[in-house]
Amino acid sequence: MHMKRYWSRLLALVLVVAIGLMGCSGSPDSLTGDYRQDSLAVVNIMRQALDLSQDSPDKTAVQAETRQKINDFSARYQRVNSVSGLGSFTTIRTALNSLAGHYSSYPNRPVPEKLKNRLEKELQQVEAALKRGG
Repeated sequence: MHMKRYWSRLLALVLVVAIGLMGCSGSPDSLTGDYRQDSLAVVNIMRQALDLSQDSPDKTAVQAETRQKINDFSARYQRVNSVSGLGSFTTIRTALNSLAGHYSSYPNRPVPEKLKNRLEKELQQVEAALKRGG
């Protein structure tokens, strides 16, 4: 009887420790936590998604990765006061919202040229602001 209770408690302790360690094992999203590096990663995946042709075989995979990066970036930096006032942040949020809105509203349609051109200008502004340090 005492041995059964001992093994039960030991197993419970091992499970608590294992779950605790898994919960502390780094970032749950696909970003690094470095705002500048994460912004550039999002810019790169957005450009990759915009440059894909409509009949590209990896179109759905790239779009899915783009959506994931957009969601991860928004979730991570949405309430971070140190970046929310930066010019690069407001511009990248505008671009992210535009592309995410297109994907949500028109998932099977290509991104219109007018939107592509606007997004490219915004992405260039983000890169320029990041180079300046903002």
